[in-house]
Amino acid sequence: MRTIFQQRILKFLVGGGVAACLNLLLIFAMIELLKFNTPILRNIANAVAIELSLLFSFFVYRIWVWPGGNWKVREVLCRQLPLYHLSAGASVIIRILILFPILDWLGVNYAVNTLVGVLSSAALNYVISDRLVFRTQVPQPGRQLESESLLELYYPEGLAPGLVDSSIQRPGTLNETVQSPLVLSVVIPAYNEEDCIEQTIQSISQVLESKINYEILVINDNSRDCTESVLQQLQAQNSKVRYINNYYPNGFGFAVRCGLESFQGDAVVIVMADCSDAPEDILVYYYKLQSGYDCVFGSRFIKGGKVIDYPIHKLIVNRLANLFIQILFGIKFNDTTNAFKAYHREVIDGVAPLLSHHFNLTVEIPLKAIVRGYSYATLPITWRNRTTGVSKLKLKEMGSRYLFIVFYVFLEKLLSGGDYARKNFQSVIRRQT
Repeated sequence: MRTIFQQRILKFLVGGGVAACLNLLLIFAMIELLKFNTPILRNIANAVAIELSLLFSFFVYRIWVWPGGNWKVREVLCRQLPLYHLSAGASVIIRILILFPILDWLGVNYAVNTLVGVLSSAALNYVISDRLVFRTQVPQPGRQLESESLLELYYPEGLAPGLVDSSIQRPGTLNETVQSPLVLSVVIPAYNEEDCIEQTIQSISQVLESKINYEILVINDNSRDCTESVLQQLQAQNSKVRYINNYYPNGFGFAVRCGLESFQGDAVVIVMADCSDAPEDILVYYYKLQSGYDCVFGSRFIKGGKVIDYPIHKLIVNRLANLFIQILFGIKFNDTTNAFKAYHREVIDGVAPLLSHHFNLTVEIPLKAIVRGYSYATLPITWRNRTTGVSKLKLKEMGSRYLFIVFYVFLEKLLSGGDYARKNFQSVIRRQT
């Protein structure tokens, strides 16, 4: 199935490239040979060339990329062709009016911006074509239709929660037997968080105490305020709280990596220091891990999820970035950029080496876990904007870093042939034993 999917993508790209070449040839022929040299005639030539190349690509895709299906005239003219035009138009509009301005504002190099725009448009066009335009199932004798999960609409969840299931299992297999109770490590990176770190730790301790075995590990990211003094007091008061100073250079990603190398539990959950993550959700994560999942990802944008006082500009960028990741990787998880996630220890070992220095680590770990075949559940969570201190995330500075790590993991998925997938590690272990 994976090979077939990759072949379909290749055919889609080849068909699109041929259609683009045809578009250029038609414009050249009408302007140079048919002398469409006035401004009005050149616009007509451009419109005709685009329409003919779209029709050409439609039938290439219909015959070569997505063969079979319903060829009734009414079906093709009244549903498939209009939807295909809508798909192509939406791809171009999103690229020109949304992606390009945002990436330009983030300071992304114009060449990278163009590449991202082209890939995003192609990915969106592919998804819409695959899910809505050409995927018409026709029952055949002796064959059943594809499972309903393959026929679900690929919703861009956008700003309103509630369009996807609140618990999704993706690649990997669940452990069939429930293991002994896990020891959970709560890793909290902290940089200049003297105003809120005490409240964060105490609220987590109150929820977890007497329910599960846990530790709270705070990584002081070379804070310049009194954060370390507060941590020293908390460590003296509670034996389950400890802190270490980040031995890497400053940076959110470095601090988290320091914590992931130092936690002592069987599983780890990454929690922000600013009280934005609900402690009750940590307990829900724990029980989901205990049930056998390798990872648990929280989403603020599914049914049951909630955001409180989210700055609107960050919300818009967040939704667009996550939609881009969804389309590129073909996943339903719609909150990849959120840091609040939980992992078994073997997952942390399995996604090594980690490259991210900053907030892009929040994307690197889950995407690597998905690509490398670990199972995960998605749960609705509540997120609340900080009430004290200053946010450390600067969107304009992080744009190119997010793009780098997304494309890095995507290239692994596309070109590695599954060399890093979990099944390969297991086969190596079996051969060695």
